[in-house]
Amino acid sequence: MTNHYHAVVWLDHREAHVFSFNAEDADKQVVRSHALQPHLHRKANSIGDGRAAPDPAYLDGIAEALQQAQAILITGPAGAKTELKRHLEAHRPALAKKIVGVEAADHPTDGALLDHARRYFLAADRMRPQRG
Repeated sequence: MTNHYHAVVWLDHREAHVFSFNAEDADKQVVRSHALQPHLHRKANSIGDGRAAPDPAYLDGIAEALQQAQAILITGPAGAKTELKRHLEAHRPALAKKIVGVEAADHPTDGALLDHARRYFLAADRMRPQRG
């Protein structure tokens, strides 16, 4: 697997698609959660929203897949993307500093996700200080 500067991850609570890429090439890893995801069962007068806690082993697996990236875009539906960001901030602060964006995305195809990420970083890289 080639080490690329940019990475994008799309995740939900069951599966993450992690791409490290440049303008011409991309490498993909899929990370799956092994935790059982129970249905929500809400009870009157109970504390909490009835959701299962994030799976730390799953989030660590995603972090490992992102380890070589220098600029990371996190995408996904609902709260999974923010759970990953919070997990990285708490447990992998050096990696969390490499997050350049967190965006909502439903269920794009791999090609659509990669196209979006390439356009995103093309614009984001122009906004960063130039070293020379």
